[in-house]
Amino acid sequence: MKFIDPDHPFYRPLWRRVLLVAACAAWTGVEFYNGQQAWGMIFLAVTAYAFANLILFFKPSPPKSPEEGGGTEG
Repeated sequence: MKFIDPDHPFYRPLWRRVLLVAACAAWTGVEFYNGQQAWGMIFLAVTAYAFANLILFFKPSPPKSPEEGGGTEG
């Protein structure tokens, strides 16, 4: 089980990935500012993990065609 699935279509746009990493980094700053070093370290690890998976090592998979089962059903 992956904590973040970079193959999910939600993470395809760069702005979403950057926004998610920025939100994690901002929350890390909030925790350290409030003197919560333990939570700050936890969110620092989460930020580093998100940065590594969504920005540093991100390789987008090609979009699936509807014939391959990648379309939306509804």
